[in-house]
This record gives sequence, C-alpha cells and structure tokens, in this order.
Amino acid sequence: MASFLYSQGIRIFDFPQWAKNYTDKIRTHIAALADKNNMEIEFIRKSNVRKETHVSKILQKRGGHPGLVCILSAMEACASFQPWHDKEKGKTFLKPDNGKCLHYYFYFIDKEFGLCYARIPTWFPFRLQFYFNGHNWLANQLKKKNIEFTLLDNLFTSIDNFERAQKSSDSMSSEKLHSFLDQYANTFCPIFKELNAVYHWSIMQVEYATDIIFSSKEKLKPLYEHISRSACLAVKAENVATFLGRKLNPLYQDEVGNNFNTRIEGTRIRHSMGPTSIKAYDKFAIALRIETATNDVSFFKHYRDVEKQDGTVVNKIATMRKSIYSIPDLITVMKAANMRYLAFISALDDPTDGTPKLKKLSQTITENNHPYRGFNFFDSNDLEILLTIARGEFNVSGLQNKHLRSCLSIKSSKASRVMKRLRVHGIIKRVGKTYKYYLTSLGKKVIALGLNLREFFITPSLSICKY
Repeated sequence: MASFLYSQGIRIFDFPQWAKNYTDKIRTHIAALADKNNMEIEFIRKSNVRKETHVSKILQKRGGHPGLVCILSAMEACASFQPWHDKEKGKTFLKPDNGKCLHYYFYFIDKEFGLCYARIPTWFPFRLQFYFNGHNWLANQLKKKNIEFTLLDNLFTSIDNFERAQKSSDSMSSEKLHSFLDQYANTFCPIFKELNAVYHWSIMQVEYATDIIFSSKEKLKPLYEHISRSACLAVKAENVATFLGRKLNPLYQDEVGNNFNTRIEGTRIRHSMGPTSIKAYDKFAIALRIETATNDVSFFKHYRDVEKQDGTVVNKIATMRKSIYSIPDLITVMKAANMRYLAFISALDDPTDGTPKLKKLSQTITENNHPYRGFNFFDSNDLEILLTIARGEFNVSGLQNKHLRSCLSIKSSKASRVMKRLRVHGIIKRVGKTYKYYLTSLGKKVIALGLNLREFFITPSLSICKY
C-alpha cells in the first residue's frame, strides 16, 4: 500500500484523508444500488442478531428467484493501515492496523451459485468476502441435467442418479468461480478499477461434506448413538492426523483432540488438529454427515509443481495454495479425509463382523512347518506390537523393519520375526518389491474391534469386580 501511495505521489500522512474520499464514494455507490432496487439498507445494531435468520424471513415472502434479496449494514472490525515515521531510520511508511468501519452485506441469489452474500468494507484495503453454499450450486447443476432430487436446507435427501450427481459435484470450475467473483466485485465495489487494480481471490474457509442417507430415522438413531460415543473414546491424536493425511510428530505444537457436543439439533463429535477438523453428526436425523473443514487450506499437502529460485519447476509434495484455483485439489484431499474417517468408524460399528476374525487372529498358524503363534490382546508384548502398527503415520507412509526396531526397542532379527508373524496372520501386507508394509483391511478391522472390546467392555467390567 505504501508503494502504491508513493507511485501516485501521495504523502504517507495524507493516507487517512485520501482514503476517506473512497469511503464516501463506496457509500454513495451502495446507496444508489439500494435506490435502483427499491430497497432500504437495514442497519444491524446488535452483534447477537443472526443475519441468516433475518434473511430467511425475507426469502419466505420474496421467493427464490434470482436477484438482490436485501442489503444489511453493521459496524465491524476491519484491517487498515496507520501512517508511521521511524525517527532512527528517517523513513515514513504504513503499519498494519486494526479498526472498525461500516460493512455492507449484499444477500443475493445467483442463477448458478444460489443464495450468496458479499461483505463489503468501507475502508482501505477494501478486502471483500464472499460466501456461497456448494449444495445450492449443485442443485442448479442437477436442474440443468434434468436429474430429479429433493433438497432439505443443505441436505440432498434423495437424488435420482447419485453417480452423475457426484461427477457434477467434483467438476466445480475455478475459472467460473473467478468470473463470478469478479462480476459481483465490480457491481458492489467498483472503485478498485479507479485504482487500476484487480482482486486476488483466496480461500478463507472451506468445508467438504459426505452424506450417507438412511431410509428411516429408526435405522440411523441407534447406529449414530453408538458411533458418536465410541469415536469420542476410540479416536486418538494419531488417528486424527491420519484422517487428515498428516503425520503427528513431536514438533507439532497446535492442539489435537476430540470434542463431543449436545446441541438443539442433536449431538456432534468433532476431531480437530490445529485449524482443521473432521466431524460427524446426524443431519435432520436421516443422514450421517461426515464433514472436513479448515480455516487454512495450506494445512493440507499434496503433489504439485513448485517453482524453485533458479526458475526450474519440480513436482513434489508442498502445501496447498490458498488460491481458489486449489479447489479441485481440495475436493480430492478432503473427500479422501472423509473416506478414511468413514472407514474407521465402520470398523467400530459392527462387532459381529470381526469376532470370527479376532478368533482366527489368536490361533497359531503353521507355514512351511513353522508355527506362528496368534496375538493376545491381554499380553502386554502383543498389545504393544498391535498399538504400534496401528499408529497413524504408518497408515500414511508404510511400516518398515526399522520402525519396529525404533518403537519396540528390539533387534533387527526379532523385528523380522514379528513382521513375518504379522504377515502370516494377514494383518499386514507387503507393497510390491519394496520393504514397506501396510495394514490390511482385515488388520484394521480386527485391531479396532479388539481394542474396542478390551477398552470399553472387558477392562471396565473387571474394574468393578471384587476379589
């Protein structure tokens, strides 16, 4: 901003007065928009008033046709700059500052993106904020393709062709979103064109939901009650990291944990890791919703092209860019997080499926005339082995002999025997011609079930027995 002022021949300490001229322009422009649409700008005085509730009442009378719904205003915090002179260095510049200014909220219905809002501040740097719900966007896509559906708030309770609907959901175009944002930015805040500037659109917050629809409330209720309470106890910090495609290392400093809430709508289990969380709740008591949300998309890492300082480009694992052009990659990584969590709670849900497999796991198996004894969840050595291989980082990067040596403090020869024993019992499998092993689906299910039975049923029951 200071560089811009210098390029325009504007003194740094003249910034407040210069900026006020643009504040007056934007307020005049918005007043003209209100007159053009025969609307009054409603000022929200109380901070506890939910704007969405107010808008929903207007929509009940207005209907859902495209166009401007209402304009609200409120005094809210904003980013700004403060002129500053450094006497020691003899330099004058702008310091980042926080303050309050009048904000305008434009609620409107777009023919493609549905109900949206644009938040327009009246002070430099005029940092705009847009919101839209992807369910509304998807509903419009399904209408174009003549796919019948039923949408309850932001939940699709039925869709004629789920496969085609999923393809539509995965095909959101960043280019179209960019065009949409530029169009409405020019409509609501055109003064940036006077400055010969353009907006860079980045992602502030994003959520990705996976819904499992049930045929009746009676089928979901008992299942969800068991899932929500079991997951709160069964999910450990390393599991949360695994769901989100991360490794938990000793240097990680943000909070990792579980949270169980009882709300008016029902209960919700939430697992968080820093700015990112994954949660499960019953939506309208007819759908189990798994939802990954983040306030910082750079939390995620993925393979992408990275330009080095010398100008060469390499494809490697790097943090996700915050640009809206990361949306296709975000869809991939957040959907994968939901699927990993869904696989985990699915193993918790059905003990009868794993009981015979648990029995097989405990029996001795002979291979090439060599017996390999089973695993006992009440044996401290066996339990330590199973807990080690179930750690989150090995689900992501694989398990090797050196990992067992380090975690269990054993020699290489013993680690090899343990690996062989695990493989013979079908708990782990080798990847190609590498030296990496991963838990099999049987291994994941049996370990989850065994630890669940031991921790939640047998151990608590023994603790109350008297000798």
